[in-house]
Amino acid sequence: MTGVETHSRTPQQAGAESSPANAGMILTATMLASSLPFIDGSVTNVALPSIGRDLHGDAASLQWVINAYLLPLSALLLIGGAAGDHFGRRRVLILGTALFAVASILCAASSDLTLLLAARALQGVGAAMLMPNSLGILGSAFSGESRGRAVGTWASAGAIASAVGPPLGGWLVGVAGWRAIFLINVPVALAAIVVAYRFVEESAEGEQPLDVSGAVLATLALGALTWSLTLWSSHHEGSAKTWAGLIAGIALLGLFVWVEHRRRTDAMMPLSMFASRAFVGLTLLTFLLYGALGGLLVLLPYLLIVGGGYTPMQAGMALLPFSIVIGAASRLMGRTTEKIGPRWPLTIGPIVTGLGFLVLVRVDPTASYWTSVMPGMVIVAIGMAGAVAPLTTAVLSSVDREHTGTASGFNSAIARTGGLIATAMAGAVLAQTGDALTSAFKAAAIVAAALAIASGCVAFVTLGSSEGQSG
Repeated sequence: MTGVETHSRTPQQAGAESSPANAGMILTATMLASSLPFIDGSVTNVALPSIGRDLHGDAASLQWVINAYLLPLSALLLIGGAAGDHFGRRRVLILGTALFAVASILCAASSDLTLLLAARALQGVGAAMLMPNSLGILGSAFSGESRGRAVGTWASAGAIASAVGPPLGGWLVGVAGWRAIFLINVPVALAAIVVAYRFVEESAEGEQPLDVSGAVLATLALGALTWSLTLWSSHHEGSAKTWAGLIAGIALLGLFVWVEHRRRTDAMMPLSMFASRAFVGLTLLTFLLYGALGGLLVLLPYLLIVGGGYTPMQAGMALLPFSIVIGAASRLMGRTTEKIGPRWPLTIGPIVTGLGFLVLVRVDPTASYWTSVMPGMVIVAIGMAGAVAPLTTAVLSSVDREHTGTASGFNSAIARTGGLIATAMAGAVLAQTGDALTSAFKAAAIVAAALAIASGCVAFVTLGSSEGQSG
């Protein structure tokens, strides 16, 4: 590890548990930076109807307001972490945060959808740079139990940011318009940059090669698949463009796997990780579960605003129980997983989540929120609370020690890819109005329930005798 200061390194080098001299400020910098994508990931959903009205967007365009951000974030998350290892984590964190702030200003200033989508893509690139390095900085600055406490605090801040996002965004849309949801990022980003520059010690792992070819192929493959699935969901399932996009996406995905195989240990996605049956199962579980969740969290506020006449703030508040329950229960589930292992939490949690989606089938956007929406949201939240912390633990224990960082980053990328694909397929719901919108949402809730329950079954099968093993 290299750095401009040495006062926080000596205890770590001695091998004892330690916190750096500026522990509080380091935590503040990483939490401020990482709160940007956490807030943005939840706040934009409640602004979609307003953006569509103002910029004359159809269902496919509204899907891309979400996916233009998720696409580069999903594809570049791993190389963003590798860039921090290569060039310095503080440097890449600051650059990513600055890019996110500039992109947020461009989002707020966008006069049409094309400019907004381009700015959203820049936000995704910035998020892919800052997210893995905010966590990497904590890993290099803290050691022993203090590292666990720091990471726990960082994760709790992310949960709080996600919880605050929808009601804050809804309130801003109501009083100042949708552009304000992007401008709130700027002061937070500036504060993160100043604190990181002054108090965070630079750290890097050496001259590790960057897998640029892998990152480009992953981006192109996900882009082609997302574009073709968006066309498919917009009632163009038989068009030549749809099939061409699907074929191109699958071919690029195959080429990506081949390149990663050739690069071996220098790959952004080392294929040796997939020698672990548990890791393969956890990857599939993550894709299914977060795909189901991501799709519903886009569709529910849209249904409430367009179909139920909710204000953006009311729609944001409707999602608040979800984050509150997860934030309150995740620490307990983390301790429980240490005692009984991740198999049963990752089996029961997703199945309960699926049952919550089934309860949401009875949603009537014109009926009382307390009897129509909230019961399903609380059950979904309880199920996800049972899965979030155990999933992180299981991923880290499913691969060799040398691959834990890569496995964690890859799992985060898979979670966002699941949401990306689900949002791409949500156009069939977003294109509806009136009673047809409610019916389409209910069909989507059934699909989400099936995916969540299937993910729990995957955990039960793959985390049996292989639980905690790496191959």
